Amino acid sequence: MSMIFNILRVSEAELDSYLKDSSRLEERLDSIEEGDASLVDIDQSWEGILFLLTGQNLEQLDHPLGKALFSNQQIDQQQDLGYGPAQYLTPDQVKELDKKLAAISAEDFRKGFDSDKMSEMGIHPNIWSQDYALDYVSEYFESVQEVFALASKNDEAIITFLN
Repeated sequence: MSMIFNILRVSEAELDSYLKDSSRLEERLDSIEEGDASLVDIDQSWEGILFLLTGQNLEQLDHPLGKALFSNQQIDQQQDLGYGPAQYLTPDQVKELDKKLAAISAEDFRKGFDSDKMSEMGIHPNIWSQDYALDYVSEYFESVQEVFALASKNDEAIITFLN
């Protein structure tokens, strides 16, 4: 079964409404039409991105850049959107992380790639010995940077979830 990582840009007012009533988030997700630019999926690249940013896997994650994908701020601990609850970042947190993510060049991001170590650590998905793996994870990291840049510019919050 795939574990697809999703990033949703929302207004601060929307985030507040979801924090008050998490069923509104499910309603929003159910109503999103294909091509809606507010929702971006980064496929299964999420743990590869975390590793290249932090050198850690999800179980070890304590690096500040890990908060870009896993903030540990849950919308509703009881809500399960496929693989647990959604997490969020406020607009101020988005701006702070955007500055850090924007400062990472494609070349610097790619420097951390170590297929043997990633496979040994069980980094999801286990594709790291494939020729396309570095390009795959790099392209999705660029998407993450773009989402954060746009959300920062628009003073938006970010909601992340796995399904």
